[in-house]
Amino acid sequence: MPHQPITQAKRRFARTLRREMTEAENKLWQELRDRRLDRIKFRRQALGKYIADFVCAEARLIIEIDGNQHADSESDEVRAAELKARGFRVLRFWNDDVLKDMDGVCDTIIAYVKDTGLQPWR
Repeated sequence: MPHQPITQAKRRFARTLRREMTEAENKLWQELRDRRLDRIKFRRQALGKYIADFVCAEARLIIEIDGNQHADSESDEVRAAELKARGFRVLRFWNDDVLKDMDGVCDTIIAYVKDTGLQPWR
């Protein structure tokens, strides 16, 4: 699938999302930024057609932090299938996972970065 350029509108929207992160996204970003988590490089909200919460390009891993509005979301399934077709794995955590078990979330992320054969469970 060819690379799709990021439009100015999408770029502005991504900047807004970075400024207005949820509590869970902000807490996880504090762990991921500046290679703080096991020296792994992550970026926020940047991925062509889609805006992802966090991306590790080297491991082709996308981290999404979801609230309950994403439960059984058909659009999330379509998006994940398209990203998978582009070679990415989408690892999703609920807000509560991040807020209540940051160590478990970070350990899971490290495992998925180190083992590119692991596939997300949801």
